[in-house]
Amino acid sequence: MNLSFETFLPLAPVILLSLTAVLVMLAVSIKRNHCVSYWITIAGQLAALVSIFALDGFAVDRVATPVTDLILIDGHAYFYGALVIFASLVCTVFLRNFIESYGNNKEEVYMLLLIAAVGGLVLVSSSHMAGFFIGLELLSVPVYGMVAYTHERSRSLEAGVKYLILSAAASAFLLFGMALVYAQTGTMLFADLADKLAEHGGYLAGFGIAMIVIAMCFKLSLAPFHLWTPDVYQGAPAPVGALLATASKLAIIAILIRFLGHITSDLTAVLQPVLAVIAIVSIAVGNFLALTQTNLKRMLAYSSIAHMGYLLIALIAGNSVDVVSANVYLLTYVVTSLAAFGAISALSHGGNALDAEEVNHYRGLFYRSPALAVALTLVMLSLAGIPLTAGFIGKFYIFMTGVTTSSWILLAALIIGSGLGLYYYLRVMVALYDRTGNSQADNVPAARASVAIVILLVVLVLWLGVYPQPALEFINTLH
Repeated sequence: MNLSFETFLPLAPVILLSLTAVLVMLAVSIKRNHCVSYWITIAGQLAALVSIFALDGFAVDRVATPVTDLILIDGHAYFYGALVIFASLVCTVFLRNFIESYGNNKEEVYMLLLIAAVGGLVLVSSSHMAGFFIGLELLSVPVYGMVAYTHERSRSLEAGVKYLILSAAASAFLLFGMALVYAQTGTMLFADLADKLAEHGGYLAGFGIAMIVIAMCFKLSLAPFHLWTPDVYQGAPAPVGALLATASKLAIIAILIRFLGHITSDLTAVLQPVLAVIAIVSIAVGNFLALTQTNLKRMLAYSSIAHMGYLLIALIAGNSVDVVSANVYLLTYVVTSLAAFGAISALSHGGNALDAEEVNHYRGLFYRSPALAVALTLVMLSLAGIPLTAGFIGKFYIFMTGVTTSSWILLAALIIGSGLGLYYYLRVMVALYDRTGNSQADNVPAARASVAIVILLVVLVLWLGVYPQPALEFINTLH
């Protein structure tokens, strides 16, 4: 391969975020200044986001560009890369307000966030198992530190250790699965997998692919690999929970879609019923356990398990992955989840022993912060999939995928799960307008910047729900 400037130009977002992480590290080593580190991070993320548009990544006539054998830059990589950067940018704003009241060592959290975003970009553009593993670890390892960043809190430190140990176990599954696939096929390129699997066959590669899928199910917190999720979400700082729920899962879904698109139809036929069971169990477990929660972060954790189950329907219904439905659902899910965790972040501070995570903290919020209460109401409606919100559009596309492929059992799980979800989302909404109030929450002022971002995200939720056509047309041009 001729390595030149033009060859690596499509990697501009990765390079810009990497340079930004280095700049933050240098700024911290010269003189600690929280404001300076924050604005360097914001500038780097905006530059990376703009570079995606500058590279004509969203042009209709885009051409897939390989950068060595490990990376493939195409419409898929640009779309998910833009969402990863957007999610990390929003989480950075939430982090500033959250970490302001924390003790020393505020600045390093931005460096960890930037490195995690770089890992997400590498992951969404991987076309080789080595790139897959490097991107996944580059995304995961900084998040271990971010989850335990407020280590004076016992729950935060516990969550970091749990996530580290269980995520390491998932990485072991992934590596062993890759080794089995390579031993059978002699290739690690996704593009060569289908031909090599058809040529060599054998159970070894099948077991390897199953182990890779198990590792990804863990990262997506699909049942029965979900047990870490509520504890980690509860213990992690609220802005880090937002990153886990959005950017991290985005990147995993992106590589899962690319990976499933390169295996043989025989293996797909074997995986489909297994993944269908995982989807149904995830929907059931997520919704039923969310019903019993009084902690908002744990409720959102179980809710995310159910939402990943809904998303899995688009990946397994029929004989091929419905990429358009998956992309629409992910877009709506990411915007809504960022707004939900943003509301928690707005009322939480790193200097406190706990975040504003109990439902009681939000009792009577409308009479203290009307804008935030209305925004959170619309977020809950979107998560429930109520019409005129983004969540409805996402679920509608998943529903239509099930209808066109006659996946009636999966559709039944989607409908029943959505009905159950409506109950616990409504419970939060009722608390927002309860005049009883809560003295502990009354003493916590809402961070203005975080509230402003939450309101902007809710506007986007409504826009996607009322007038989704431009977003849908754009997603249709990606493939």
